[in-house]
Amino acid sequence: MHMSLWEESKVSAIHKDPASRAGALGALFLFAIALMFAIGPHLAAQTSGDAPRKVKTSVTPTYPELAKRLNLSGLVRVEVHISPDGKVKSARTVGGHPVLASEAEKAALSTEFEAGSKETTQVLEFHFGAGN
Repeated sequence: MHMSLWEESKVSAIHKDPASRAGALGALFLFAIALMFAIGPHLAAQTSGDAPRKVKTSVTPTYPELAKRLNLSGLVRVEVHISPDGKVKSARTVGGHPVLASEAEKAALSTEFEAGSKETTQVLEFHFGAGN
């Protein structure tokens, strides 16, 4: 396939001009963000079709010593898989600072929920700060 001189100059201008490249990357970035928001709500809706189970026993996570020294605070989100008897089978961090994540997962594993008819998945939120 042979390109015309005009097409060649247009292609080479994009490769040589940093502003054109930055514009193209910016457009690609915006497209990716738009796609994420378009798909995101559908994925969240698929993970939990049932009403969330009520917590019977909750555990406050320990504020890690390193987090205290670094003055870290924030929210950690942990996804838990709950068996029909209300016990947490597994927990994994889905958001938050890694220094805080391990203590949040430990607390999530110790949380107990009301019994249900089947295994379910929920996301728990743990807040860390100077008051912990």
